[in-house]
Formats: sequence, structure tokens, C-alpha cells
Amino acid sequence: MLSMNVEFGFLEGLVRGYKSEILKTTDYANLLQCDSLEDVKLHLSSTGYGDFLANEQPPLRTTTIREHMTQKLVDELHFMRVQAVEPLKQFFEYIRYSYMIDNIVLIISGTLHERSVQDLLQQCHPLGMFDSVAMAGLTIAKSISEVYRFVLVDTPLAPYFQDCLSEEDLDELNVEIIRSTLYRAYLEDFNRFCEKIGGSTWDIMQPILEFEADRRAINITINSFGQVLLLFAHCARELTRTNSTELSKDDRARLYPRLGKLYPEGHAALARADSQQQVRTIVDVHMQVSAQWHVCALFC
Repeated sequence: MLSMNVEFGFLEGLVRGYKSEILKTTDYANLLQCDSLEDVKLHLSSTGYGDFLANEQPPLRTTTIREHMTQKLVDELHFMRVQAVEPLKQFFEYIRYSYMIDNIVLIISGTLHERSVQDLLQQCHPLGMFDSVAMAGLTIAKSISEVYRFVLVDTPLAPYFQDCLSEEDLDELNVEIIRSTLYRAYLEDFNRFCEKIGGSTWDIMQPILEFEADRRAINITINSFGQVLLLFAHCARELTRTNSTELSKDDRARLYPRLGKLYPEGHAALARADSQQQVRTIVDVHMQVSAQWHVCALFC
């Protein structure tokens, strides 16, 4: 207990304080009665958000409210992250990795279409921004090869790129395949990390990560129907150099994260699915079986 208080006591108190500031049912009921954004601003000022919009002059915009609320979340998470010790510190980094992946995919897509990196950075989520040294390298990138080298050298996403993506792939792969490849590696890595920690961390994070893995497997399956994509093999580095074709069922399966309630039998069935109705049936069957096994485990 003494060790726990030394390492996590301050953060636990901080989290309890943040939790008490979460909007409650009565707050949402009051927000429904607001007739204007100024009324929304007035009510939010009486909650944990405080005067975060005090310096904003009318007319107030929804984008302004969203940006300030997002920045408040980022500031609070960053404050907790700098106070944390391992393994909690690394856990916070894993939370940020998903936003980093989305930001990098956005930059890759924009760079391929010859858009300015400076403009793209303004659209990136602040939770996925890199440190100052990495950002300095990214802002001067003018080509996809420079972006790739930047990712490999200056970002924590380097292992995911090294294992599954090469520089040549960024010019040829559909950006959603790139995103799915990176998310597969990220979710599997995050799952191993939480399992290694064990305890309540694993008990809480396992269903969350399984849900995200199942959601991505279902989305990949549905989005692949009728899509014209490049043939995808074991990983992007082994991409078959042929003309564009539909994503094959075997290649589709290789994009699924190897975890979740649908893994592995559900993944094999999803890879063979040809319609959304088949996907619905597969999910219903395998989720019911998974739930039954969970109940059996509790009483055995």
C-alpha cells in the first residue's frame, strides 16, 4: 500500500477529481434546453469545464467549442502522463498511438496528393502529435520518402512500419490498407502489453481491445465488398505486383487483428463472407458462442 501511494497516489486522486467533472445526466438535460451556443457556454461554465471559453467572443461556433474541449482533454492526459512512472507511463503512450496512426495516415494521404504538410498538421488530432524534435523533422518533409524516413527514425510507430510496410508500399497501397495494417500491429502489441501487466489492467483492457479488434474486422470485411484494392499478401512488403483487383478473401483475413471474440473461427468465416447479411449472421453466432463460453468459465 505504501509503495502504491508513492507511485500512484497523486494520480489516483487526480483521476478521481477528473471523474467527478464528467458531465452528468442532469447536465445533458440542461444542455437540451439551451436555445443558443451562448446558453451552452453559460451552462458549461458551471461544470468542470469552467471558464474555458471565457476569451471567445461571439458569435460562438461549434468547431470552437469542440477544439477547446478536445484541448482540455489533451492537457489533462498530458499532465497525467508526465506524472506517471512505468508501466503506467507506457500505457499512456499506447493510448496515444492510435491517434498517431490516424495522423500519419492523414499525412501520407495528403503528401501523395501533393498537399502541404503544414496544412495537414493543422488537421491532425492533438493527442497524436509527436514531440518537438519529431515535429521539426516532419514539417520540412516534402515527399513521401521523407515522411517514411521521418516515421522510422523519430516516432514510436517505427516498429509497426518496419514489420509490415516499406517505402515503396506507401506509393501503391490504398491508405485504408495502410491504416488497417498499422492498427493490426498496434492492437496486437497493446494486447500483449496489457496481458503482461495482468491484474485489473488486463481484466479491464481485454474486453476493450477485443471489442476494437472485432469492430475493425467487421469494418474491413464490409468495406471490402465491391472495393477495388491492390492485392495484399502476408504483409505490405510482400505485396503482389499486379494490376489493381478486388481484395481477395485470404488477403482480407490477413488484415484482421489476431485477437477478439471473433478470433480465430469468426475471422475465417468473415473472410469468406460475400454480403452484409452473412456478416450479421457470423457475428451473431460467434458472439453468442463466446458469451456462453464466458458464462461457463465463471462457474467452472
